[in-house]
Amino acid sequence: MFGSHSRLSQLESRKQLLIAESELNREHLTEDLVVVAAGLRALTGRAKSFGSMASSAAVLLAGLAALRHAKSVPGGANRSWLNTIFKGAGMASTLWLAFRTRGSEPPGK
Repeated sequence: MFGSHSRLSQLESRKQLLIAESELNREHLTEDLVVVAAGLRALTGRAKSFGSMASSAAVLLAGLAALRHAKSVPGGANRSWLNTIFKGAGMASTLWLAFRTRGSEPPGK
């Protein structure tokens, strides 16, 4: 009977060792997931920042292209002043919306 008790205590010791090792592995996995989550948050923050800069640049380029197109109208063409006001208002509203949405984001995001 002494042999079976010794064998049982070895198995119990091995079981406890495996349980402890499993707990350590879980802790390491949890720490790794926290690091990965922080990295993903930083990456999404950079992507949002880049997206807003790209959006602003696109609006600026569209405005410059519209101004360039407006200047390239032949001198003899008769342009309506009402048409000019509407085009200017449209460009101003586009720029206003682009810069307003960029500035209204909360500082933490």
